[in-house]
Amino acid sequence: MDQHFQPVRKTDIVVVGAGPAGTAAAIEARRAGLDVLVIDKATFPRSKCCGDGLTTSALRQLEELGFDPTTVPSWTVVDDVVIVSPAGRTRTYPLPRSGGTFAAVARRSELDHQLVLLARRAGIEVLEGHELIDLEQDQSSVTLGIRLDGHRYSIKTRFVIAADGMWSPTRKLLGIGPEQYRGDWHAFRQYFTGVSPYARDKLIVWFEPDLLPGYAWSFPLADGRANVGFGIIRGEGGKRIQNMKTLWAELLERPHIRSRLGVDAEPEEPHRAWPIPARLGHLPLALGRVLFAGDAAAATDPMSGEGIGQALESGRLAAEAIVTEGIDHTTAVRGRYQTDLQRTIGRDHRLAQGISQLLARPWITEAALAATGATAWTRGNFARWLFEDYPRATLLNPRRWPERPLGQPAPYRHLDSAQPST
Repeated sequence: MDQHFQPVRKTDIVVVGAGPAGTAAAIEARRAGLDVLVIDKATFPRSKCCGDGLTTSALRQLEELGFDPTTVPSWTVVDDVVIVSPAGRTRTYPLPRSGGTFAAVARRSELDHQLVLLARRAGIEVLEGHELIDLEQDQSSVTLGIRLDGHRYSIKTRFVIAADGMWSPTRKLLGIGPEQYRGDWHAFRQYFTGVSPYARDKLIVWFEPDLLPGYAWSFPLADGRANVGFGIIRGEGGKRIQNMKTLWAELLERPHIRSRLGVDAEPEEPHRAWPIPARLGHLPLALGRVLFAGDAAAATDPMSGEGIGQALESGRLAAEAIVTEGIDHTTAVRGRYQTDLQRTIGRDHRLAQGISQLLARPWITEAALAATGATAWTRGNFARWLFEDYPRATLLNPRRWPERPLGQPAPYRHLDSAQPST
């Protein structure tokens, strides 16, 4: 450790990263009475590249944290999922119209900011604009070097939960980052205004043959806006990634996509692209007194590219492991976290990875959508499975079964008709 670093404070847990994984971990640990400090290089609200979709699973996690959707201006509840097959067949998969919220869309800049405010209301100190630049650990503690406005100081903590994203500075400082890793998916999105009434109301997914097992999307937001984009699996040599900008312009001109967006749809701001890590279990999940969560654990779903629910759950599992095993028991904490993560998100991840490989073949995707769209019952239940109303690998994962695995109550039942506050 550089001699310029002088410990200025001590705490039980430092969470690196104030996104969904980090704030969820902090709130969970604080509820158990631990002293928690969150640091983030960014200041909030900040822009975040994302599809902005929230599954039922993510919504349950948010509700359990005490999150209030009415604080998010762009919050939009989704009732219908429209899926267009590789052959151009359109099917509507309805989510339940009552009993709670089964899917929603919210700008990440707003969602993450409100999560930071929720953490502060829980009594957690969140330090924005604080960059992690050094890290050393021994058997009993971790010492972090922090930079703020050119000044450097140290924090000594018993555990670190690294929720610092795909490029995880914590992982790099520990020297365990995979060389040349650029993510498993790559996504591209742009916000649009003036979208058609159809696109304002429905969540649309296009399984374009040249994108499989990826897809294009239009996710509705408030005020006639939509998050429009596409995601693809990183191809050999990265050639697919290099052509994304050209592909984006061409996708927007495809008649069946443009007709759904509407002739008045216009880009609101420049497009953004970002890598998605989806290889849970292939990266170290813990080292010494450091636990990795969210994108830093590569916990994103490998079939859909959705990562908010996984981030929230993994962050909470990291905190629960520390609380349950005790802050003095490093090996037990590390073991519990890794085991719990693999038994929950890990099993869903492995199933989704296998399904994703099958969906790379257009005829399999076409057949699967024909089967799931055959009846009202299959359409409704497929939509709930797709949006993780119950775990993807429910039949293979009894540990995650709720009392009523196929009919558990939805989150936010008291907000069926909630509108964002003004």
